[in-house]
Amino acid sequence: MADSGDGQREQAARLPGVEPEEGPDRIVLHVDMDCFYAACERLREPELEGEPVVVGMGYEPGDDAGAVATASYEAREYGVESAQAITTALERLPRRADADADDPEGTGLYRPVDLDYYDSVASDVKDILHDCADTVREVSIDEAYLDVTDRTDWSVAEGFARHVKQRIEREVGVVASVGVAPNMSAAKVASDHDKPDGLVVVPPDELRRFLDPLPVEEIHGVGPVTARELRDEFGVETAGDLAASDRRALADRFGERGPELRDRARGHDDRPVTPRGLPKSFSRESAFGEPVTAPEPKVEQVRTLAEAVADRADRRGALYRTIGIKAVEPPFDVNTRERSLPGPVADEELVVDTALELVAEFDDVPVRKVGVRVSNLSFTERNQASLDSWESDEGRAATDGTSRNRSRAWRPDDSDGQSTLTDFQ
Repeated sequence: MADSGDGQREQAARLPGVEPEEGPDRIVLHVDMDCFYAACERLREPELEGEPVVVGMGYEPGDDAGAVATASYEAREYGVESAQAITTALERLPRRADADADDPEGTGLYRPVDLDYYDSVASDVKDILHDCADTVREVSIDEAYLDVTDRTDWSVAEGFARHVKQRIEREVGVVASVGVAPNMSAAKVASDHDKPDGLVVVPPDELRRFLDPLPVEEIHGVGPVTARELRDEFGVETAGDLAASDRRALADRFGERGPELRDRARGHDDRPVTPRGLPKSFSRESAFGEPVTAPEPKVEQVRTLAEAVADRADRRGALYRTIGIKAVEPPFDVNTRERSLPGPVADEELVVDTALELVAEFDDVPVRKVGVRVSNLSFTERNQASLDSWESDEGRAATDGTSRNRSRAWRPDDSDGQSTLTDFQ
């Protein structure tokens, strides 16, 4: 995953026809996946599209234990909400399996949380985000900030954001809401403003006009309790009211957080978009227009992806211990294969050859998407840049590992302080 060093070491390509400005305003995207867990379940079961779907944490089919992790918008119409007890959700939206099969109206489809699967889909989304921005801050499995100041310009920022949205929907199959603004907090407010499937762009000169009329609880960081206290004690109803409030009085009541929330209501937020830690892997994926069975298109695509992944790792100064591929059969049957190496390497030819060997298993299988990933990364000095540095036959031998619809980690014996990572999480 990218860090801010990329943007400092090299200028990213800008959109055609966009000239760099002197001291441009930052352009920040907040990408938030809509009902992500439910959207993932619909990828796996397309017949769930348009149905009330409830995904439960700690829930098992047929039981009433656990809590709601995600409710689709259709389920929310019946009063089902996140963090709600499954028992309460079932009272408001009975389980379809328990109802009259001939009369499904007013019933929902309940599924248990499958975090490994959701991680796999999220990884596909994040690959696109890192491809679209030099700096990405991943906030959670389904939410991220992108600083795209060096990639686009305010005159075409909406088109750039739409491109990101469309890539996610086209290549992964899930829907994102995107907010565009000059800073993180405003971009977050913008992405929430028109859910689901929203795209809201707030240029610098429109910030106050956009924020002022909003209910104060829509300002990032103002929760229900704070909103109630602001109303009761300060008469604050809207973001504009908060922006006009006395800074010292807010500080006396809420400490440092009070003036900070006032600044956000005024459209001020100077926090940079910074990544959280080093990347866990580098990967690229590509979907075919329709499932392909012949091996040649798969080979050509995997070769291109492998070269791109190796180049990306090289530019980031990363070594890798695991090389893997993904082959997705229709409708969304995810297969991963990986090969663990005896030590960290940086070798484009090895990545290409290994990926082609692994994908050969799917020569005669219909495939709708392929991907290549390198993982188990090290960012130490690159004393050994290829397998040629491993002298013994034993050192040259690689171990194969396979997995189907699950992830598998290779744990090196010689811990070098780097995290042990799971491929295609």
